[in-house]
Amino acid sequence: MSQATPTKIKDSGRRLSSGSGSAKRQCAYLLMVLPGVLFLLAFNYLPMPGVILAFKFYQMQVPPEGALIQNTFLYSMFHSQWNGLNNFTYLLKDAPMLIRNTVGYNLLFMVVGLVLQVGLAVIVNEMRNRKTAKVYHTIMFMPYFVSWIVVMYALYAMIAANGFFNQLITASGGTAVKFYNQKQYWPWIFLVANIWKYTGQGSIIYLATLTGFDEQLYEAGAIDGASKWQQFRYITLPQLMPVIVMLQILAVGRIFNGDFDMFYSLPNGSGTLRQVTTTIDTYVYDMLKKGNLRNSFGYAGAGAFFQAIVGFVLILLTNGIVKRHQPEMALF
Repeated sequence: MSQATPTKIKDSGRRLSSGSGSAKRQCAYLLMVLPGVLFLLAFNYLPMPGVILAFKFYQMQVPPEGALIQNTFLYSMFHSQWNGLNNFTYLLKDAPMLIRNTVGYNLLFMVVGLVLQVGLAVIVNEMRNRKTAKVYHTIMFMPYFVSWIVVMYALYAMIAANGFFNQLITASGGTAVKFYNQKQYWPWIFLVANIWKYTGQGSIIYLATLTGFDEQLYEAGAIDGASKWQQFRYITLPQLMPVIVMLQILAVGRIFNGDFDMFYSLPNGSGTLRQVTTTIDTYVYDMLKKGNLRNSFGYAGAGAFFQAIVGFVLILLTNGIVKRHQPEMALF
């Protein structure tokens, strides 16, 4: 007994010291995550009570003296009368156009963006000079930090009636193209803008995944005579598939959410382009801008609620399909 007691004390001392060190490491990780958690709490969870706007006929009311809530907006939100599902009917008249534009553009961006992002990551990873690879990837990543307002002015300088492209066209004997009055050009303009801005940023996760692959697999493939394309097809792509599937499941959940800044800024307010540039997000914003529209907050809340519910259901469905066929690739 006298010999066992010191051993127990030593063991408990070791556990205590290792536990305290582990706690310190966990604290460091938690501090790193804290800004993201606060952002998520402030902009995703705290506004959740506002979902009731989707089911209310919003009327601005001045809170009486002594009321618990003195903020006019919040007081009106909780004291406006219920409107049931009537707010959602306002979306139905333009629903075909909104769904076509929002879903169609997102599907186009997902397919083309996936190919280019994976391709860029593979190309950068294949560069043997690491400094050169970092320079190229930094150049491709920089557009992500450029504001869409800046892009809008640059685009206007290029495609306006007297812009750079039209000057080239007229100088070569052609007729100037009125880009802001012709709808057929804008799906391609949006696609090019989206690729330019997000390809470098989207390739980061794929590049980080590629750097963790075992180089011996590629050496064995090269010894067996596999070409670069065969190495990509039979070694790189199968290992990338879990990450690709995970990111695409998340992208499907956002398929009813358009890039508001891009769709609102680039058309420069041209009403002629409304049929090809209006998404659910810009539609909701336009409703909020119309101060003379009764119950504009209710209609906007209905649009946002529709996006959230449909996105949630799509993630569940997509994850369920993946889980049925490839359980190891499912999110949950």
